[in-house]
Amino acid sequence: MATRLSEVAKYAGYSEATVSRVLRDVPGIGADTRDAVLTALDVLGYQRPTRHRRELGSLVGMVLPDLHNPIFPAYAEAMAGALVRQKLIPVLCTRTADGVSEAHYIEMLLARKVAGIIFVGASYVDAGPEQAKALRARRLPIVLINEADENLGVPRVAVDDAVAVDLAVTHLRDLGHQRIGLIVGPRGHVPSERKLTEFRKLATDKRLVAHTMFSIAGGQSAVAPLLEAGATAVVCASDTLALGAIRGARKQGLRVPEQLSVVGFDDSVYMPMMDPPLTTVRQPIGAIGVAAVHSLVAQIERRPVPLEEELFEPELIVRSSTAAAP
Repeated sequence: MATRLSEVAKYAGYSEATVSRVLRDVPGIGADTRDAVLTALDVLGYQRPTRHRRELGSLVGMVLPDLHNPIFPAYAEAMAGALVRQKLIPVLCTRTADGVSEAHYIEMLLARKVAGIIFVGASYVDAGPEQAKALRARRLPIVLINEADENLGVPRVAVDDAVAVDLAVTHLRDLGHQRIGLIVGPRGHVPSERKLTEFRKLATDKRLVAHTMFSIAGGQSAVAPLLEAGATAVVCASDTLALGAIRGARKQGLRVPEQLSVVGFDDSVYMPMMDPPLTTVRQPIGAIGVAAVHSLVAQIERRPVPLEEELFEPELIVRSSTAAAP
C-alpha cells in the first residue's frame, strides 16, 4: 500500500496524504485533485475504489511500429502526457518480435471500446483489410502522425519533410559540399518519398540516392554506393540510418566528418553523445504529439476536424558530424 501511494502521489503531483484522502473519499477534496489522483490510478494500472469505478476515463490506443528507435518512445511520452491532461487513458501498442502486430492490437482495442487511436509512423490500413474495414464502420476517431502510406480523408499531423531536406542540404552546401547523397526508407514510404521529392529539386545525380530499411545495418549498406559515386556528405532519413552510415564509412577507412559529413533526422535522445555528436534535423515531437491529441479529442467530442494535413517545421541542430568539404 505504501508503495502504491508513493507511485500514485508522484504521478499525480500530490502528497501521499492527499492521495490517501481521495482513496478514502474524505470530504473537502477539490474536483481537479480528485480527478488527477483517479487518473494516476488508471495509468499506473491500479484499481480504483469501488465507488469510483463507473468514472473510468476512456481508453486511447497509441500504435507505434517499435520501441527500438528512440523517436517512438519520445512520441509515446508526449502523447501520453497530453492524453492524461484530457482525462483520457493512454494504451501503448507496439509491434513485437514474437509477432504481435497492429492487427492484433486493433482487435483488442475495438473489443475494449476505445475512444480513439493514434497511429505513429504507420497507417491504419497497414493493419489489414478487416481491421481497416472495422475502423471505418465504427467511425472511430483516428489520427495519423508521420503516416507511412497515403490515407486521404483521415486527420494527419506530420513534420515537414521537404523543409527538413532543404535545411540539411543548405547546411552542407554552405560547408562547400557539392556531391551530397540521400539515404531514405523503402520505396512508397510517404515521409521518405517526400524527402526524395525535395532532394530531387536540389540535386540531379540519381546515383546519389539509396533506399533501405530503417536500421543501422540498412544505413551501413546504403552508404557504400553513395561513397563509390563520390559523395562527400549524406543526408539520412533517420538518426538510426545516420549511425549506420557513419559505421559504413569507417569500415571503408573514412573519417567522419573530415572525409564524410553525415546529417541525421529526428534528433533522438542520445545523438549529442555519439562519436561524433550527430548533426541532425529535429522533429518538434512535443508540438506534434499535442496537436494529434487535440485532433483526436475534437473528433471524440464530435467537433469538426480539418482533413488537410497539419505540418510542423523541423529545426537543424548542428553538431560535430558535419564539416567543410574535403
